[in-house]
Amino acid sequence: MVLDHRQHRLDDLRAALSVVVYPLQVAVDLPVAAAHWGAELFATRRRLQEENLRLRARNLLLEAQNQKLAALEAENARLRELLHAGRRVGERVLIAELLAVDLDPYRHRVVLDKGTRDGVRVGQPLVDARGVMGQVIEAGPLSAVAMLISDPGHALPVAVLRTGLRAIAYGTGDSERLLLPHLPRTADVRAGDRLVTSGLGGRFPPGYPVGTVVRVERDPDGAFTRAVARPAARLRRAREVLLVWREAPPRADGSAEANGTAAEAAP
Repeated sequence: MVLDHRQHRLDDLRAALSVVVYPLQVAVDLPVAAAHWGAELFATRRRLQEENLRLRARNLLLEAQNQKLAALEAENARLRELLHAGRRVGERVLIAELLAVDLDPYRHRVVLDKGTRDGVRVGQPLVDARGVMGQVIEAGPLSAVAMLISDPGHALPVAVLRTGLRAIAYGTGDSERLLLPHLPRTADVRAGDRLVTSGLGGRFPPGYPVGTVVRVERDPDGAFTRAVARPAARLRRAREVLLVWREAPPRADGSAEANGTAAEAAP
């Protein structure tokens, strides 16, 4: 011990012995190392799983927010269109949102979130950014029911923009189809002609877009010609609409004109 302490005579022997003993040290330490390694492995796997769950939840949340932003952008675009439409028409307008849609294939009606408290009245025109949608047929304090121009019970006085020819556009139960029957055989109407409200009857202001003629059916042996038109308004896709007043706002007591059904709108 003195020689080793003072002159380090046993360093080589100690090194040789350490080489011989090293495998035994490793073997003795192996269970402890394996236990630590296993614990670390499971802990790391658990952390990765938890982190993966957090990331998946965050990704799902971000995707939902992104979808909401896309919906808000689309709604903003629709509202901008309605705002520009309100500027074009020149009358007092009010934006209303659709609360419900009648699923009956023979009744094309919608429920609005505005009522007599907002000045809504029966017979009030309903338009979107592209054209006439219909008119209010029932008005309550908080909501109103509107009949679309595609409803089989709806009739709308129109005029051919190119020639001024007056006619009645009837709903057919198809949101992509209006019918103009009983036109004179010599009527100057053809595919591509644009239809606007004529203003007759005092219900709809004149000049509002109604649709475009897509087909003219002439019967050589008949006394009349009929035309088929496609509505300009997005009857199936609109979420917000404009309620239009021609003059001063109506009274809040709900006093209104008669419903504009097919019988009353006939020429």
